[in-house]
Amino acid sequence: MVKFGYTLSSEEHGPNRLVDLAVQAEEAGFDFISISDHFHPRISAQGESPFVWSTLGAIARATDDIEIGVGVTCPIIRIHPVNVAHAVATVQVMADGRFTFGVGTGENLNEHVVGERWPEHPVRLEMLEESMAVMRELWTGENVSYHGNHYTVENAKLFTVPETVPDIVVSAFGPMTARMAATEGDGLWTVGPQESVIEPYQDSGGDGPTYTQLDVCYAETEDEAIDTVYEQWPNGALPGELSQELATPAHFEQATQLVEKEDIAAGSTVTDPDPDAHLDSLQQAVDAGFDHIYVHQIGTDEEPALEFYEREVLPQIR
Repeated sequence: MVKFGYTLSSEEHGPNRLVDLAVQAEEAGFDFISISDHFHPRISAQGESPFVWSTLGAIARATDDIEIGVGVTCPIIRIHPVNVAHAVATVQVMADGRFTFGVGTGENLNEHVVGERWPEHPVRLEMLEESMAVMRELWTGENVSYHGNHYTVENAKLFTVPETVPDIVVSAFGPMTARMAATEGDGLWTVGPQESVIEPYQDSGGDGPTYTQLDVCYAETEDEAIDTVYEQWPNGALPGELSQELATPAHFEQATQLVEKEDIAAGSTVTDPDPDAHLDSLQQAVDAGFDHIYVHQIGTDEEPALEFYEREVLPQIR
């Protein structure tokens, strides 16, 4: 069964607002919510960046049945995997087993803040695989000592551990990481209906849940939606790996000066208020083979979008 979810954008909302939106998404009938994990927003206009693990604890207690995911955390540089494992275990307990743990190789924007070097992607992928092994050992509740290529753990034992260990769903934007997600992870996480990612995942034996996020901006008119995306999320139009490499919001603001409104209108973000445009976008992701599809409403005026999806989109796509 395909499940449909809603993004809680930590770059655009403060922690209390995110908790309220989680409750509203559950009331609107979404199957799951996914919250982003950022130290910085990408541009200053987005304006927020609360600590995701505090917010997740509050969401776990404020909601009842909706599935909760983090999409995605980078457990390799800014926060040691021991501390991430501790946070995940606590959130899974608070959520009564409703939590899914998305992981990725991160963005320089968030990871450089502790003063460590920013490794090239193959090294970060190796670090991610090792951190996943460390975290899985800790979730057994046993005493763990570990001496690897990238991490050291000495006499660590988690006393608050969940009955059910959460899935580790690995974010991938290319075939190398997609294959690693198949062999080492419990699922695949990406952005957009990328058959070029889901195919190598499945060809490598991946049979877990497959998540993808779709950018949308619902407004009364398409022009209003394009204006909102241009002001709040122009980074979505940046090409290639640039978003992984830029170090500060100032760098993103410099890069997005190259983005024009025409680029937003011609891009993949759904800005048409016609329900069929949103349904078509979701259906493309279904047809590509994804079974967990969620929408990121760009901008701070979320209630009209939640009502629109509750009334016009979710009943139709189901």
